[in-house]
Amino acid sequence: MAPRKIKNMEEFAAVSGLSRPTVSKYFNDPETVRRSTRDRIEAALAQYDYRPNIYAVNQNRRLTKNIGIVVPFLADPFFAEIARTIETLCIEAGFRPILLSSHGDRAVECENLDSLKSLKPAGVLMAPLGRASDRRAIERFCDEVPTVLFDSNIDSVGEDFIGSDNQQSIGMIVDYLYRTGDPPAFFEMSKPVNPNAIKRRTAYLSAMERLGLAPRLIQVAGEGWAFEEIGFQAGGTVLAKRTRPKTVLCSNDRLAIGLLSAAFELQLRVGHGPDADIRVAGHDDHPFARFTCPGLTTVAQDYAAIARRSVARLVDLIGSGARAGRGADTLFPGKLIMRTSA
Repeated sequence: MAPRKIKNMEEFAAVSGLSRPTVSKYFNDPETVRRSTRDRIEAALAQYDYRPNIYAVNQNRRLTKNIGIVVPFLADPFFAEIARTIETLCIEAGFRPILLSSHGDRAVECENLDSLKSLKPAGVLMAPLGRASDRRAIERFCDEVPTVLFDSNIDSVGEDFIGSDNQQSIGMIVDYLYRTGDPPAFFEMSKPVNPNAIKRRTAYLSAMERLGLAPRLIQVAGEGWAFEEIGFQAGGTVLAKRTRPKTVLCSNDRLAIGLLSAAFELQLRVGHGPDADIRVAGHDDHPFARFTCPGLTTVAQDYAAIARRSVARLVDLIGSGARAGRGADTLFPGKLIMRTSA
C-alpha cells in the first residue's frame, strides 16, 4: 500500500505530533533540534509521502541557501563543464545551486536575473554575455545581490571577477607557433560576442609587437554563438585563397573546429611538417578539441581553479555579509596543449 500523501508542512507537523515551527526548524537545519525530535520527524518521513518545498522554505528565511549560476550558453560543452563543477562545489559548501542559461540572448539574461531575484538568492555566480549584456540591468542586480563574475567580465560590475589571463595565454601560444614555424595570423569574428575575444585580439597584437613581427588579423563576418558554422563558412573562403596564411591562431576552439572542417573540405593537410599545407591552433581546450582530426593544439583554461575560486569567494561574501565593491581581478594562467594540428 502506497504511503499517505502529505500536502504541506502544517499537515506533516500534525501527523508527526510536533509544532510547525519545530518541523520547519528541522528542515532548515536538522542539528538545531533534539535527537529525540529528529528521530520522530525521520520516522514520520519514512511513514508518510512528504518532501518540503525547499524554495518555499527559503522564502521565509532572511538568508536563503540558494545560489544562482548564470552562464551565457549552456549548450556549449565548455560552459556545461564549468557549470557542472561550480554546481558540485556549491552543494559541497551546503548551498542549493540554481543553474540558468541565457542562450546568448540579452533579454533572456535579464529574465534570468529577475527570476533569481524572486528566489532571494544568497549570492550569484555569473558569466555574462558581455557586449550583448544590459549593463545597467546587471549593475542594478549586483547592487542588491552579492555577485561574483567568472569567465567573462563587465568592468566595475560585481564584487569580483575570476577568469583566465588572456595576455599570458595568447602570448604563450604566439611564442610557440613562431618558434616552430611561420608566425600566426589571428582568425576572429569582426563583432565578437564575448569580452574574452577582444582581450585575446589585444594580446595577439601585443605579442606580435614584442616579437617584432607584423600582425595579420583575419576578421570575418558573423554574430552570435554559432562559432563552428562561422569558422567553417568564413574560414573556407579564407583558406581557398592563394594568399592564405601558413599558420592560423583562432580566437577560440569552436572557431578552430569549424576551420579544421573547412580545411578538410578543401583537401588541405593540417599539421606540422614539410608536407603540411597549414597549421591551426585555438584557445580554451574545449572538451571536443582532443577529438578533432587532427587533434587541436590549444591553450587550456584552468576552469577547475576558476570554479573553486569563484565559489570560495562568493561563500566568503555570503558568510561575512560584506559588500566591499569591486576588488582586484583574479586571473589564472593558461597551459599550452600541443596536438597534431600545430
